Amino acid sequence: MKNLLKKASAIMLAFTLLLGLMTAPVQADDTPLFTIEGENAQLTSDLQVATQIYGQPKPGFSGSGFVWMQNSGTITFTVTVPETGMYAISTRYMQELSPDGRLQYLTVNGDTKGSYMLPYTTTWSNFDFGFHKLKQGSNTIQLKAGWGFAYFDTFTVDYANLDPLDVQPVLTDSKATPETQRLMNYLTEVYGNHMISGQQEIYGGGNDGNTELEFDWIHNLTGKYPAIRGFDLMNYNPLYGWEDGTTDRMIDWVNNRGGIATASWHINVPRNFTAYQLGESVDWKNATYKPTETNFNTANAVVPGTKEYQYVKMTIKDLAKQLQILQDNNVPVIFRPYHEAEGNGGLKGEGAWFWWASAGADVYKQLWDQIYTELTETYGLHNLIWTYNSYVYSTSPAWYPGDDQVDIVGYDKYNTVYNRYDGLSGVPNEDAITSIFYQLVDLTGGKKMVAMTENDTVPSVQNLTEEKSGWLYFLPWYGEHLMSSAFNYPATLKTLYQSDYVITLDELPDLKVDDKTPRASITPTNVEFDTYASNQSDKAITVNFNDNTLTALRAGDNALTVTQDYTLNGNTLLLKKEFLAGLPVGEHSIVFDFNQGKDSVLKVKIVDSTPSAAISPVNATFDKAANLGQDISASLILNGHQLASITNGNYTLTSGQDYTESSAAVVLSKSYLSTLPLGQNAITFHFNGGNNAVLTVNVVDSSVVPVPAGDLTIQAFNGNTSASTNGISPRFKIVNTGDSAIQLSDVKLRYYYTIDGEKSQNFWCDWSSIGSANVTGKFVKLATPVAGADYYLEIGFTSSAGKLNPGQSAEVQARFSKTDWSNYNQADDYSFKASSSQFADNEQVTGYMNGQLVWGIEL
Repeated sequence: MKNLLKKASAIMLAFTLLLGLMTAPVQADDTPLFTIEGENAQLTSDLQVATQIYGQPKPGFSGSGFVWMQNSGTITFTVTVPETGMYAISTRYMQELSPDGRLQYLTVNGDTKGSYMLPYTTTWSNFDFGFHKLKQGSNTIQLKAGWGFAYFDTFTVDYANLDPLDVQPVLTDSKATPETQRLMNYLTEVYGNHMISGQQEIYGGGNDGNTELEFDWIHNLTGKYPAIRGFDLMNYNPLYGWEDGTTDRMIDWVNNRGGIATASWHINVPRNFTAYQLGESVDWKNATYKPTETNFNTANAVVPGTKEYQYVKMTIKDLAKQLQILQDNNVPVIFRPYHEAEGNGGLKGEGAWFWWASAGADVYKQLWDQIYTELTETYGLHNLIWTYNSYVYSTSPAWYPGDDQVDIVGYDKYNTVYNRYDGLSGVPNEDAITSIFYQLVDLTGGKKMVAMTENDTVPSVQNLTEEKSGWLYFLPWYGEHLMSSAFNYPATLKTLYQSDYVITLDELPDLKVDDKTPRASITPTNVEFDTYASNQSDKAITVNFNDNTLTALRAGDNALTVTQDYTLNGNTLLLKKEFLAGLPVGEHSIVFDFNQGKDSVLKVKIVDSTPSAAISPVNATFDKAANLGQDISASLILNGHQLASITNGNYTLTSGQDYTESSAAVVLSKSYLSTLPLGQNAITFHFNGGNNAVLTVNVVDSSVVPVPAGDLTIQAFNGNTSASTNGISPRFKIVNTGDSAIQLSDVKLRYYYTIDGEKSQNFWCDWSSIGSANVTGKFVKLATPVAGADYYLEIGFTSSAGKLNPGQSAEVQARFSKTDWSNYNQADDYSFKASSSQFADNEQVTGYMNGQLVWGIEL
């Protein structure tokens, strides 16, 4: 029997959490809670306030300047917030050094919240650090240079605009079985209000065949069992497949014990796929799921007629047999195939941990489509709730299979030993990783539920509720990940399992029977409203009452007024344009409050397409070479506005001297343009209303022969950063940033240094991703010593080193010393950077292709 007292308090907790989600503070205008100019923050001595870089103005900043961060430094500021909760932290910045991004670290109240790659931009842009918990009162926020080299104008802290976590119970499979649909209905009901407890069982006969070990341990500790049990269907395969009882345990867990089943699929391939014959038995020791241990070509797995394609079809057939047994026994499954695909990140499979991701995002999505189509259409399996494992890298959206084939987005939280930012070790990490949760919510625009599909430490109930972290369920991995106090404090687990927030096995409803009170729903759940007067229109919403009653409409704390803000006629609710026009630009949530069941939420996106004045073109080039410089004309599209002024940074251009103006165009004079520095210059046109327009003028001088540009980026750092050392240990990463393959044998690198006492020298390659034997090194003495160098080490590659495809990189860990082991003084070496402890672009290590300089600055 359910604990009715607990359920009553749980309902109140759910209401409180839901109210918190729906009523996150709404500003009366667009003014954020807190903004600080970068120059007004606390800056370390290695930072400077600037208005231009190397003589080139960077117009458009606010205040008196911006903070120029090079390869080191920390920016610190404090902010006072009215209550403990989630807040959005962002910056206005520019980063024009590296197209690959520049890494920085964010710290909140002494805890590092992670690393953030600032994208390349030559204009002032906004970067969102995500949502972070701040405590009531004063909070200290720091940004620390990782790879540095960026400009920071302002920092902003504002209330987090949290998604209302209202997901419709619509499965991607329109033929879903009744029990699968009932499970989906239940999951969407609890999502955002509660977190469902779960636990992964051991597979393959582990724990000496005791698959109940973890579950009994939880029950002995908490008096409860988890509601969700994690299974793995890996042992049903065409190589060494054997019956380990997984399917029977799934049926028992759902039908006899009343639980929910989820399943992953660690499907293997033969290590030597080339020699493998289809249908042949292979010992499990000769099978693997790691791409580094097999010659299986994943790209072929989606090409009909190939051996790889036929093999994958065999694996799906074996899987389908078990899923059919489950369907025949009315068992729905939260199914998570091809999980953790992206691994360490990247588009082309470079970070893949499993064979199914080694060919990159595009092939992975084809594999997903293949298994989805095979199971649902070929084998007629409709008992699956499809769960996709995502990450929050910048490349992660490219891996997403699509809303039409995904029901739940999962994330595997392992941040107790790895990916940890709080400076601790050997103890559990009870962080609710709420920022990651909402990034995953944003992946689908809030249309899909987000679950913690694997984890080590379970977040504390305090962190989960304070941060409104709406994870659908947690699922610790088996063994030490659950039972070791290095991963989970027993007291925390006990509190969590016995809390009102977490649902346990005994608290699940009977999912075998129909819900007698269906929830109300609305269609659509997302609308867009344009405040431009010519485009304004009322928005019609269809309400499916399902015998419920609409009691109110709310926008934040404000109740809408019937007839004034909306009308209701039968099933049609009309949101009036007069009400919508009063909302500020951005996203808003309108809560449809029904008398019972879960309320529906309409997401309203307010845009403003009111035309501003414009210019054409918005990009132009001016050549400083003699007799080549020409006036630049920009047509004006005024749209009822007037030109007020033209500026370049802090300088206001003079009409009649720097430019001439008519009602149709502005002509910038070549005499003014010739005074601009080389590179891109932003000329801003200010109008009496609407937005400014910017003409970007690229100033060149064709009389100057440019340094040849290439397709290589050289990153470097030193393994030994002591000023005085008897061995120099440079680390190099060569990245192909071009569109075609590069033969490494055509590449040379130069590392410049001072020998500090003429002696013969030795070179070693300690490790290289392309094999140490394929790396060469030689010492070259400069004919004329210069400041910072009298020698350079030249790194080369043999013909056996192979090639780098576009986007690929090669790493080299080198070391050299004098034969008598006397010391070098690295401090004054041209290529040495004491502040670097990880790979970063280094223009003081030069790169050459076929003898041509393509990277860096030579001495």
